[in-house]
Amino acid sequence: MKALVYRGPKDIAFESMADPGIEEERDAIIKVDKCAICGSDLHIYHGETFSKDTGYCVGHEAVGEVVETGRSVHQLKVGDKVMISAAVGCGECRSCLAGNVVNCETNSGRCYGLSAALQGCQAEFVRVPAADFNAAKVPEGVTADQALMMTDALATAWFGARNADIGHGATVAVVGLGPIGLMAAESALAMGAARVFGIDLVEERRAMGRAIGLETPDPATARDYVKEATKGQMCDSVIEAVGHSATIRAALGFAGRRGTVSVIGVSQDRSMDFPMANAFAMGLTFRIGTCSVPQEWPDLTPLIQSGRIRPERYISHTLPLSDGAHAYDIFDRRVDGAMKMVFEV
Repeated sequence: MKALVYRGPKDIAFESMADPGIEEERDAIIKVDKCAICGSDLHIYHGETFSKDTGYCVGHEAVGEVVETGRSVHQLKVGDKVMISAAVGCGECRSCLAGNVVNCETNSGRCYGLSAALQGCQAEFVRVPAADFNAAKVPEGVTADQALMMTDALATAWFGARNADIGHGATVAVVGLGPIGLMAAESALAMGAARVFGIDLVEERRAMGRAIGLETPDPATARDYVKEATKGQMCDSVIEAVGHSATIRAALGFAGRRGTVSVIGVSQDRSMDFPMANAFAMGLTFRIGTCSVPQEWPDLTPLIQSGRIRPERYISHTLPLSDGAHAYDIFDRRVDGAMKMVFEV
């Protein structure tokens, strides 16, 4: 098969790899129809890898068609169109069965495309372990593009908004208006937020925020703008969707007393000094972590089916898989209006 392979920093190659096969009786093989680049894939692209491996297939967002199943796969059959959860669990323990992959009790929680241990989804075929749990049929009324966004990006955005304790009438700030930040803002509005401020350095992205009803102040004076707009109260909830120390600190600065800050931007920064004294004085709640994708699907499906959330609007490019190196380059440099990069396989 053909796949996108990590060879080293800023070196993603379109190459031939061995086709995946059934390794365990609960596996399924999926012929990938569409896959996507996630913002967290840029850590690998930059050489900030999660392992020392090279030569492995990258990517963890994909939808496709079941072409083979192990003998213990009972919920899926050949020909089913499925979405693949980026978060992989054993699918048998109490936590996984509740959708909570992060707390997998057999320590089977992992993600595609971070090393050779579980090959990625930016390929013609992918092996899905514990397929009855780690993949699901695309729901009626949900398009392939929408389902693709549900495999990680939208689920993470919803998780981030849920972690931000957003109530009806809440005032919310979202720091970082990439695809996940914009979907987190949409999620906040769906949860009943009365006012959402979108903070980003890129005017093109702020314009997308305004199109969905956000207030997008000049980032240089955004904190003053929010302070004046809220009469000094600042925000009930803040979502950070970048993962840099500077943006996490900025997010803390937008929170009001007893506010909640939810960080979903992937960060490998081990040096950030947390402003503990200020957080204590403000009575802040701070949450950071990764999403258990299947846990969010029951909430998201009806919102998409009803048109309340439209994640497909953030897809800026759809390219053939063979254009992988070019897609990573323009996504990394934020040129050509790059937002969500999708490959047709």
